[in-house]
Amino acid sequence: MRLIKEETHFDFLGKRYYSLTGSALLILVGLAVYFLQGGLNYGIDFRGGTLVQVQLQERYDISTIRETLSDGGIGSFALQAFGEAGANEYLITLARAAKLEERKGQSPAAKVKSALLERFPSLVVRRVESVGPKVGEELKTAAFQAIVFSLVAILIYTWIRFQWRYSIGALVALFHDVLLVLAAFAATQKEISLPVVAAILTVAGYSINDTIVIFDRIRENLRRFQKRPIFDTFNVSVNQTLSRTLLTSGTTLFVVLAIFAFGGGIINDFAFALLLGVVVGTYSSVFIASPLVYILLQRFPRKLT
Repeated sequence: MRLIKEETHFDFLGKRYYSLTGSALLILVGLAVYFLQGGLNYGIDFRGGTLVQVQLQERYDISTIRETLSDGGIGSFALQAFGEAGANEYLITLARAAKLEERKGQSPAAKVKSALLERFPSLVVRRVESVGPKVGEELKTAAFQAIVFSLVAILIYTWIRFQWRYSIGALVALFHDVLLVLAAFAATQKEISLPVVAAILTVAGYSINDTIVIFDRIRENLRRFQKRPIFDTFNVSVNQTLSRTLLTSGTTLFVVLAIFAFGGGIINDFAFALLLGVVVGTYSSVFIASPLVYILLQRFPRKLT
Protein backbone atom coordinates (compact mmCIF):
# COMPACT_ATOMS: atom_id res chain seq x y z
CA MET A 1 0.00 0.00 0.00
CA ARG A 2 1.36 3.42 -0.96
CA LEU A 3 0.05 6.84 0.01
CA ILE A 4 2.21 8.59 -2.56
CA LYS A 5 3.66 7.65 -5.93
CA GLU A 6 6.47 5.11 -6.00
CA GLU A 7 9.25 7.52 -6.89
CA THR A 8 9.46 10.97 -5.35
CA HIS A 9 12.25 13.48 -5.60
CA PHE A 10 11.78 15.81 -2.65
CA ASP A 11 14.93 17.67 -1.68
CA PHE A 12 14.78 16.93 2.05
CA LEU A 13 18.49 17.34 2.60
CA GLY A 14 18.57 20.66 0.80
CA LYS A 15 16.31 22.06 3.51
CA ARG A 16 18.52 20.80 6.34
CA TYR A 17 19.65 24.20 7.59
CA TYR A 18 16.09 25.52 7.64
CA SER A 19 14.84 22.50 9.59
CA LEU A 20 17.76 22.45 12.03
CA THR A 21 17.51 26.20 12.65
CA GLY A 22 13.73 26.03 13.05
CA SER A 23 13.98 23.20 15.56
CA ALA A 24 16.70 25.02 17.53
CA LEU A 25 14.49 28.12 17.70
CA LEU A 26 11.51 26.05 18.88
CA ILE A 27 13.61 24.51 21.65
CA LEU A 28 14.83 27.96 22.72
CA VAL A 29 11.25 29.22 22.79
CA GLY A 30 10.32 26.15 24.84
CA LEU A 31 13.08 26.91 27.34
CA ALA A 32 11.91 30.52 27.59
CA VAL A 33 8.33 29.35 28.22
CA TYR A 34 9.60 26.89 30.81
CA PHE A 35 11.26 29.66 32.86
CA LEU A 36 8.43 32.15 32.34
CA GLN A 37 5.87 29.59 33.54
CA GLY A 38 8.00 28.72 36.54
CA GLY A 39 8.81 25.20 35.36
CA LEU A 40 6.70 22.15 34.67
CA ASN A 41 3.40 21.46 36.37
CA TYR A 42 4.10 18.21 38.21
CA GLY A 43 1.16 16.09 39.29
CA ILE A 44 0.81 14.63 42.76
CA ASP A 45 2.74 11.57 41.55
CA PHE A 46 5.89 13.69 41.78
CA ARG A 47 5.24 16.56 44.17
CA GLY A 48 3.20 14.66 46.73
CA GLY A 49 -0.25 15.61 47.95
CA THR A 50 -3.87 14.54 47.73
CA LEU A 51 -6.18 14.60 44.72
CA VAL A 52 -9.95 14.44 45.15
CA GLN A 53 -12.31 14.04 42.19
CA VAL A 54 -15.89 15.01 42.97
CA GLN A 55 -19.13 15.16 41.02
CA LEU A 56 -22.16 17.36 41.60
CA GLN A 57 -25.65 16.63 40.35
CA GLU A 58 -26.34 20.28 39.57
CA ARG A 59 -24.21 22.76 37.68
CA TYR A 60 -22.45 25.37 39.79
CA ASP A 61 -20.02 28.11 38.92
CA ILE A 62 -16.47 27.06 39.73
CA SER A 63 -15.97 30.24 41.77
CA THR A 64 -18.78 29.12 44.11
CA ILE A 65 -17.01 25.81 44.75
CA ARG A 66 -13.69 27.59 45.31
CA GLU A 67 -15.32 29.96 47.81
CA THR A 68 -16.92 27.04 49.66
CA LEU A 69 -13.57 25.26 50.00
CA SER A 70 -11.89 28.41 51.29
CA ASP A 71 -14.65 29.01 53.82
CA GLY A 72 -14.36 25.37 54.91
CA GLY A 73 -10.75 25.85 56.03
CA ILE A 74 -9.04 24.31 53.01
CA GLY A 75 -6.01 26.56 52.91
CA SER A 76 -3.97 25.87 49.75
CA PHE A 77 -5.59 23.99 46.88
CA ALA A 78 -6.01 23.90 43.10
CA LEU A 79 -9.47 23.49 41.56
CA GLN A 80 -10.32 22.68 37.95
CA ALA A 81 -13.24 21.35 35.95
CA PHE A 82 -12.75 17.77 34.79
CA GLY A 83 -14.17 15.53 32.11
CA GLU A 84 -16.70 16.36 29.43
CA ALA A 85 -18.85 19.47 29.48
CA GLY A 86 -21.96 18.92 31.55
CA ALA A 87 -20.40 16.18 33.67
CA ASN A 88 -20.12 18.61 36.62
CA GLU A 89 -16.93 16.94 37.79
CA TYR A 90 -14.04 18.75 39.46
CA LEU A 91 -10.49 17.94 40.53
CA ILE A 92 -9.29 19.35 43.84
CA THR A 93 -5.55 19.05 44.43
CA LEU A 94 -4.10 19.63 47.89
CA ALA A 95 -0.36 20.09 48.19
CA ARG A 96 1.25 17.94 50.87
CA ALA A 97 2.87 21.04 52.31
CA ALA A 98 -0.45 22.78 52.79
CA LYS A 99 -1.25 23.19 56.48
CA LEU A 100 -4.86 22.27 56.97
CA GLU A 101 -6.68 22.70 60.24
CA GLU A 102 -7.18 18.95 60.55
CA ARG A 103 -9.91 17.65 62.75
CA LYS A 104 -9.00 14.66 64.85
CA GLY A 105 -8.89 11.49 62.75
CA GLN A 106 -9.87 13.31 59.55
CA SER A 107 -7.76 13.13 56.40
CA PRO A 108 -7.43 16.06 53.96
CA ALA A 109 -9.75 14.25 51.53
CA ALA A 110 -12.36 13.78 54.25
CA LYS A 111 -12.08 17.44 55.19
CA VAL A 112 -12.69 18.45 51.57
CA LYS A 113 -15.75 16.21 51.46
CA SER A 114 -17.24 17.57 54.66
CA ALA A 115 -16.58 21.17 53.59
CA LEU A 116 -18.45 20.66 50.31
CA LEU A 117 -21.28 18.51 51.66
CA GLU A 118 -22.51 21.37 53.83
CA ARG A 119 -23.38 23.34 50.69
CA PHE A 120 -23.70 20.61 48.04
CA PRO A 121 -25.57 17.65 49.59
CA SER A 122 -25.64 15.82 46.24
CA LEU A 123 -21.83 15.59 46.23
CA VAL A 124 -20.29 12.28 45.13
CA VAL A 125 -16.57 11.56 45.66
CA ARG A 126 -15.39 9.70 42.55
CA ARG A 127 -11.69 9.27 43.27
CA VAL A 128 -9.08 9.96 45.94
CA GLU A 129 -5.31 9.66 45.39
CA SER A 130 -2.64 10.46 47.93
CA VAL A 131 1.16 10.43 47.59
CA GLY A 132 3.67 11.36 50.30
CA PRO A 133 6.43 13.91 49.56
CA LYS A 134 9.22 11.35 49.94
CA VAL A 135 7.53 8.92 47.57
CA GLY A 136 6.92 11.78 45.13
CA GLU A 137 10.61 12.69 45.07
CA GLU A 138 11.57 9.04 44.59
CA LEU A 139 9.14 8.72 41.69
CA LYS A 140 10.49 11.90 40.09
CA THR A 141 14.06 10.58 40.33
CA ALA A 142 13.02 7.18 38.96
CA ALA A 143 11.17 8.81 36.04
CA PHE A 144 14.19 10.96 35.16
CA GLN A 145 16.49 7.94 35.33
CA ALA A 146 14.14 5.90 33.11
CA ILE A 147 14.24 8.56 30.40
CA VAL A 148 18.03 9.02 30.60
CA PHE A 149 18.79 5.28 30.65
CA SER A 150 16.51 4.64 27.68
CA LEU A 151 18.26 7.36 25.65
CA VAL A 152 21.68 5.98 26.58
CA ALA A 153 20.58 2.46 25.59
CA ILE A 154 19.38 3.77 22.22
CA LEU A 155 22.72 5.56 21.76
CA ILE A 156 24.66 2.32 22.40
CA TYR A 157 22.37 0.28 20.16
CA THR A 158 22.68 2.61 17.15
CA TRP A 159 26.45 2.90 17.71
CA ILE A 160 26.85 -0.90 17.59
CA ARG A 161 24.45 -1.44 14.69
CA PHE A 162 25.65 1.48 12.56
CA GLN A 163 28.42 3.99 13.39
CA TRP A 164 28.87 6.69 15.99
CA ARG A 165 27.73 9.28 13.43
CA TYR A 166 24.36 7.59 13.17
CA SER A 167 24.05 7.21 16.94
CA ILE A 168 24.64 10.93 17.49
CA GLY A 169 22.07 11.82 14.84
CA ALA A 170 19.50 9.49 16.43
CA LEU A 171 20.20 10.75 19.95
CA VAL A 172 19.92 14.42 19.00
CA ALA A 173 16.62 13.68 17.26
CA LEU A 174 15.32 11.94 20.39
CA PHE A 175 16.36 14.83 22.64
CA HIS A 176 14.64 17.13 20.15
CA ASP A 177 11.39 15.13 20.47
CA VAL A 178 11.46 14.94 24.26
CA LEU A 179 12.28 18.64 24.68
CA LEU A 180 9.49 19.76 22.35
CA VAL A 181 6.93 17.57 24.14
CA LEU A 182 8.04 18.96 27.51
CA ALA A 183 7.96 22.51 26.10
CA ALA A 184 4.34 21.98 25.06
CA PHE A 185 3.51 20.75 28.57
CA ALA A 186 5.23 23.80 30.06
CA ALA A 187 3.29 26.13 27.76
CA THR A 188 -0.10 24.52 28.45
CA GLN A 189 0.69 23.76 32.11
CA LYS A 190 -0.69 20.27 31.71
CA GLU A 191 0.36 17.95 34.53
CA ILE A 192 3.44 15.78 34.27
CA SER A 193 2.41 12.44 35.75
CA LEU A 194 3.63 8.85 35.56
CA PRO A 195 1.40 8.11 32.51
CA VAL A 196 2.92 11.13 30.76
CA VAL A 197 6.44 9.80 31.46
CA ALA A 198 5.31 6.48 29.97
CA ALA A 199 4.07 8.40 26.91
CA ILE A 200 7.44 10.15 26.54
CA LEU A 201 9.26 6.80 26.64
CA THR A 202 6.79 5.48 24.06
CA VAL A 203 7.52 8.49 21.87
CA ALA A 204 11.26 7.77 22.10
CA GLY A 205 10.69 4.17 21.01
CA TYR A 206 8.38 5.20 18.17
CA SER A 207 10.76 7.88 16.91
CA ILE A 208 13.85 5.64 16.93
CA ASN A 209 11.92 2.96 15.01
CA ASP A 210 11.25 5.40 12.17
CA THR A 211 14.82 6.66 12.29
CA ILE A 212 16.32 3.15 12.11
CA VAL A 213 14.26 2.33 9.02
CA ILE A 214 15.66 5.40 7.23
CA PHE A 215 19.21 4.69 8.47
CA ASP A 216 19.00 1.12 7.15
CA ARG A 217 18.05 2.35 3.69
CA ILE A 218 20.79 5.00 3.75
CA ARG A 219 23.44 2.44 4.69
CA GLU A 220 22.20 -0.01 2.08
CA ASN A 221 22.28 2.62 -0.69
CA LEU A 222 25.70 3.92 0.37
CA ARG A 223 27.07 0.40 -0.11
CA ARG A 224 25.30 -0.15 -3.44
CA PHE A 225 26.04 3.22 -5.03
CA GLN A 226 29.47 4.17 -3.77
CA LYS A 227 30.18 6.43 -6.76
CA ARG A 228 26.99 8.42 -6.33
CA PRO A 229 27.33 11.69 -4.35
CA ILE A 230 26.42 11.14 -0.69
CA PHE A 231 23.98 14.06 -0.85
CA ASP A 232 21.96 12.34 -3.58
CA THR A 233 22.09 8.97 -1.77
CA PHE A 234 20.65 10.47 1.40
CA ASN A 235 17.84 12.22 -0.49
CA VAL A 236 16.99 9.09 -2.48
CA SER A 237 16.95 6.96 0.70
CA VAL A 238 14.57 9.28 2.54
CA ASN A 239 12.28 9.44 -0.50
CA GLN A 240 12.26 5.64 -0.81
CA THR A 241 11.07 5.26 2.81
CA LEU A 242 8.65 8.19 2.67
CA SER A 243 5.55 6.16 1.86
CA ARG A 244 6.23 3.73 4.71
CA THR A 245 6.91 6.62 7.11
CA LEU A 246 3.67 8.43 6.24
CA LEU A 247 1.60 5.24 6.37
CA THR A 248 2.94 4.24 9.79
CA SER A 249 2.66 7.74 11.23
CA GLY A 250 -0.80 8.31 9.76
CA THR A 251 -2.34 5.14 11.16
CA THR A 252 -0.73 5.75 14.55
CA LEU A 253 -1.95 9.34 14.53
CA PHE A 254 -5.57 8.26 13.91
CA VAL A 255 -5.48 5.94 16.91
CA VAL A 256 -3.94 8.56 19.19
CA LEU A 257 -6.44 11.18 18.01
CA ALA A 258 -9.27 8.83 18.93
CA ILE A 259 -7.80 8.29 22.40
CA PHE A 260 -7.32 12.05 22.83
CA ALA A 261 -10.86 12.88 21.71
CA PHE A 262 -12.81 10.06 23.38
CA GLY A 263 -10.53 8.61 26.06
CA GLY A 264 -11.77 10.88 28.82
CA GLY A 265 -10.00 13.26 31.18
CA ILE A 266 -7.96 10.65 33.03
CA ILE A 267 -5.80 9.76 30.01
CA ASN A 268 -6.09 13.10 28.20
CA ASP A 269 -2.57 14.25 29.13
CA PHE A 270 -1.14 10.86 28.17
CA ALA A 271 -2.82 11.07 24.75
CA PHE A 272 -1.69 14.69 24.34
CA ALA A 273 1.95 13.66 24.84
CA LEU A 274 1.58 10.79 22.36
CA LEU A 275 -0.11 13.06 19.82
CA LEU A 276 2.73 15.56 19.91
CA GLY A 277 5.31 12.79 19.99
CA VAL A 278 4.04 11.10 16.82
CA VAL A 279 4.18 14.39 14.91
CA VAL A 280 7.60 15.58 16.11
CA GLY A 281 9.02 12.04 15.99
CA THR A 282 8.14 11.66 12.33
CA TYR A 283 9.48 15.13 11.57
CA SER A 284 12.76 14.55 13.40
CA SER A 285 13.44 11.22 11.65
CA VAL A 286 13.34 12.96 8.27
CA PHE A 287 14.51 16.51 8.97
CA ILE A 288 16.81 16.15 12.01
CA ALA A 289 18.42 12.70 12.27
CA SER A 290 19.25 12.15 8.59
CA PRO A 291 20.66 15.66 7.94
CA LEU A 292 22.83 15.43 11.07
CA VAL A 293 24.30 12.10 9.94
CA TYR A 294 25.02 13.63 6.52
CA ILE A 295 26.78 16.62 8.12
CA LEU A 296 28.85 14.32 10.36
CA LEU A 297 29.84 12.12 7.40
CA GLN A 298 30.93 15.24 5.54
CA ARG A 299 32.97 16.49 8.48
CA PHE A 300 34.32 13.09 9.53
CA PRO A 301 34.46 10.92 6.39
CA ARG A 302 35.09 7.22 6.74
CA LYS A 303 34.95 4.12 4.61
CA LEU A 304 31.26 3.20 4.43
CA THR A 305 30.93 -0.46 5.35
